[in-house]
Amino acid sequence: MGQVVNVLTTPGMDLNATQATTPDMDLNTNQMTTPDMDLNTNQDVPDVYTTVIRANQESKKLLRQGDIAYKIGRNALNCPDCRWPKSNSGIVNVPYVLSPDYDVNEVSVITAAMEEFKTLTCVRFIPHTVETDYLNIKQDSGCWSYIGMTHGAQTVSVMKNGCISHGPVQHELNHALGFFHEQCRSDRDDYVTIITENILPDKMYNFNKENTNNLGVQYDYSSLMHYPRYAFGNPPGVDTIVPKPDPNVPIGQSYGLSNLDVLKINRLYECDICSSLLTSPTGTVTSANYPSAYLNNANCLWLIRIPDNKVFLTFEAVDIQSSKNCMSDYVKVYDGASKTSPVLLDKTCGSGMLPSFIASSNSVLLEFVSDGAVTATGFKASYTGVYCGAIINSAPGVITSPGYPNLYPPSVDCFWIITAPPQKMVSINFNFFNLEANTYCLYDYVRIYDGKTTSSPLLGTFCGSNSFNTMSFSASMLIQFHSDGKTQSTGFQASYRFIKCM
Repeated sequence: MGQVVNVLTTPGMDLNATQATTPDMDLNTNQMTTPDMDLNTNQDVPDVYTTVIRANQESKKLLRQGDIAYKIGRNALNCPDCRWPKSNSGIVNVPYVLSPDYDVNEVSVITAAMEEFKTLTCVRFIPHTVETDYLNIKQDSGCWSYIGMTHGAQTVSVMKNGCISHGPVQHELNHALGFFHEQCRSDRDDYVTIITENILPDKMYNFNKENTNNLGVQYDYSSLMHYPRYAFGNPPGVDTIVPKPDPNVPIGQSYGLSNLDVLKINRLYECDICSSLLTSPTGTVTSANYPSAYLNNANCLWLIRIPDNKVFLTFEAVDIQSSKNCMSDYVKVYDGASKTSPVLLDKTCGSGMLPSFIASSNSVLLEFVSDGAVTATGFKASYTGVYCGAIINSAPGVITSPGYPNLYPPSVDCFWIITAPPQKMVSINFNFFNLEANTYCLYDYVRIYDGKTTSSPLLGTFCGSNSFNTMSFSASMLIQFHSDGKTQSTGFQASYRFIKCM
């Protein structure tokens, strides 16, 4: 493939230069209090604990551990009917009613949080019809729940101002499924040290161990149900929970269920489901046994949920049994956390290169299905978080670096995939271009690929200051913008259009 540019450059060139250039729990307690925690914290994004305790400051509900409602006479460990029942089909239906006080956006947040349980476990939160036992989700006062099924209409309080975000909603729903806080499990002393002298005296009971059923699952520092290290500190911000043996292990988060949270739900409810949750900023996904042959009769889901930004997904290899309309074996990709999300890649089989994909959010769901006959090596895909970008299928249009015409932020990546109709190519003109200069464009740069992936031919790597234009020799072009953590500039503004193939 060739390259056509008005400014004659070679890949890796500074435009100012001439050189080339990722339970069953025991409810026994004697404590009933109303939290009045001081919430001072240095965190920019509050973890679930901070969010919940802040919302519960004015709550009149008698609570323990900050957000657990106490049910007199209940002991989950000796209570076989406090788990939600499982149907003959293996599904655990948890009926719910949502308060009419919630607006459309609030309902959307709550139901999206529920969808992850459906994707990763056999638990289904379903709208209540005639069921006797159900969750009554409303803004009673703060964020709180009972542990497990209590029978009848049981309240889950999700206050409009303070509780309605992904992590806190899932946290309270996980209580309702039967789970206590992670740092109160029976074996916690093997994994954390509770610094009692740093805990507010009247809050000490929040660190009581429970006689929990740990389901054979290891302790989870990253559990959505884990307090942060400064919980109930005196003074605020001092360590009250320190991990063993490495005291620097992060604990407490607000993003959502962890991998081990999912595993515990599946073990408690004996879910027979093939699912994986990937929460690292970057990572790799493969079909089972890759690069050896995948299994027959597979039906597996991988939910990629990175902490922030958008998911950029690239298939590095695909080899799946071919069939008409991919009815036998296939891979499918959804733009979101469930199979009700928009489709990024419809059922695909056979072998060959696939395009890269940019999700509209921090979540992507991969589905892989195989029948009982022929198998192949399957697929391998990698993902990373990108600060901005889009998949573009219409022209003309304009793309800009983030923040343009102001300084772009440090340490970000953005990808735009522009695809023209058949028999056309992509032409792009960088009308304004001002990136940190370097002879080899090692720090901040724009890379342009002749195709839909970073494995496509590289048309050029650009930095410095100048305007230029280039074009693809295929129907697609991928533009990558990268900034490092130091010097920032005003970035770029570029206009693109489709032209006839030459």
